[in-house]
Amino acid sequence: MDKDEMTTFLFRLPASLKEKLSKKAKEENKSVNATLQSIVDESLTKPTSSEALEKRMFLGKRVSARQFDELDGLVKVDGIYYRYLIESNQPLKLGHDYIIIEAVGNILTLRPLNNKEE
Repeated sequence: MDKDEMTTFLFRLPASLKEKLSKKAKEENKSVNATLQSIVDESLTKPTSSEALEKRMFLGKRVSARQFDELDGLVKVDGIYYRYLIESNQPLKLGHDYIIIEAVGNILTLRPLNNKEE
């Protein structure tokens, strides 16, 4: 298996710990998956890859509505175009801003901002 290839496995933890993890992810404007990956990565290794750099630079960053290229399905962040997914497979809402909650390769996962966050 290539070292950057993603894999999945079942992970069990107490509900109280899951709540803490969810709260931390929300506070950091990240997905639970991205938060857990960061925690595991930091505890096992010191990040040195360019992917770790992108995660540090992009996670929690606000993406304005004008940065989207709806025709090509791309978003421009810091001068570079990325593919994107909206959290929970929601459709892109034109005119809304988003927060980057995960960066895997050239794909960013975005969470729509609520009106109270705008």
